[in-house]
Amino acid sequence: MKYISTRGDSTPRTFSEAVLEGLADDGGLLVPEALPDLSREWPGWIGLPYPELAFRLLSHLAPDMDPAKLERCCKEAYGDNYGAEVAPLTRVGEYQLLELIHGPTLAFKDVALQLLGRLFGVILEERGEELNIVAATSGDTGSAAIYGVKDVPRVKLFVTHPDGRIAPLQRQQMTTVLNDSIFNIAVDGTFDDCQQMVKELASDLDFKRKHKIGAVNSINFARIAAQVVYYFAAYLQTEGAPSKRPVVFAVPTGNFGNILAAEYARRMGLPIAHLVLASNENDILPNFFQNGVYQRGEARATHSPAMDIQIASNFERFLYLLVGQDGQRVRELMTEFKNNGSLSYAPPEDGKWVALSCSNEKTLETAAEVLKKTGRLLDPHTATAWWAMQQTDHQFGPELERIVVATANPAKFPDILKQSVPQDTAGLEHPKLKALCELPERLFHLPPSTEALKTFVARGIELGAEGVFLQAKEKAKSHG
Repeated sequence: MKYISTRGDSTPRTFSEAVLEGLADDGGLLVPEALPDLSREWPGWIGLPYPELAFRLLSHLAPDMDPAKLERCCKEAYGDNYGAEVAPLTRVGEYQLLELIHGPTLAFKDVALQLLGRLFGVILEERGEELNIVAATSGDTGSAAIYGVKDVPRVKLFVTHPDGRIAPLQRQQMTTVLNDSIFNIAVDGTFDDCQQMVKELASDLDFKRKHKIGAVNSINFARIAAQVVYYFAAYLQTEGAPSKRPVVFAVPTGNFGNILAAEYARRMGLPIAHLVLASNENDILPNFFQNGVYQRGEARATHSPAMDIQIASNFERFLYLLVGQDGQRVRELMTEFKNNGSLSYAPPEDGKWVALSCSNEKTLETAAEVLKKTGRLLDPHTATAWWAMQQTDHQFGPELERIVVATANPAKFPDILKQSVPQDTAGLEHPKLKALCELPERLFHLPPSTEALKTFVARGIELGAEGVFLQAKEKAKSHG
């Protein structure tokens, strides 16, 4: 198993090399040359504990890793860090709910990032190297990344987020971690600004090599690989598994990594009949699947802030599949998008994909409706997927199991949900989140400038977070 770039750089990388490289030197994303066919093997995985399931599947995607070390990473990632099962499937009303909300930051990003942090630790120790990770978050990636790597030696993490555009509890989950290796940066702009800064920094090859820059966003394929596992886990929990009875997944979608993992699982042999892509009012992805035009717009602030995205990084990996893994064609299309703010390509016509955009109003209505009918409170992102499943349900045969992917604990969004559900609703508070309000925060501020980010990262590598903070404090005092 080798990894190559979506934009034509066919230099073969091992999985370990791809994990450290993050973004390819030609600006593309790293992908497997070919996905393994697990259709004969996965039926034998029913009943396996989640760490063992993860090890079995990831062994196919990371054959260069020492099996004992990979197995240890899986056991540590999905052991004591989860107070419940990693990805339980529960019946809620007419649908099944895949709960990916039981990790240390109560969001689905934990599933991948708890593993990625441990992979970094093993690989860097073997190589005697250090890594400086620069990331962008629209809400949950940042805190999950921080909790995944904060205690990993040889790693520093710089996380940018759009100032004032994430939920207060999402911010506090990041800024209350005061490790000297963790830098939280509020950018005066949108998530797309943050993401663009990170990509441009990673595309500066001299800077990237000099400062040993890596990625923890879902541009890092290890994130996607880890997410593939929970689709297999979900299917193996369905009634009658492993009967190969097809299923439908509805997935809240912003940066496209979560639903891309489902597509990879399908191509690896899991019987997924349809994928329902649920977006919010930032509808660049539904527009593509409906009319074949991927066109950047102005990012809107919505009730599901982690999906307030107009440029979905992992869409490029999907585009690579659509064009028959033609790297040169992807390069042309992404250049067209960069120059014109849009690209055109025929969307899949096999009926396996449906994409919808859920309004703020429908998000709140759905959360209230599901609570009233089932007693279960959904977070705003999961509510968009539930709504999308309801809208498309009639298109699917009655024999298909419907699974809605739950991506965050609703207690992370109390101010939003209180607009539509009773104030005393169980689930609006969580003791882990409540405790954050009493903790001190550390936060740095930057303009939406790649050069400003580069300067900050270089200084942070040299001084550490505490050193940069004290330096800024002294500078502010002198300007008094």
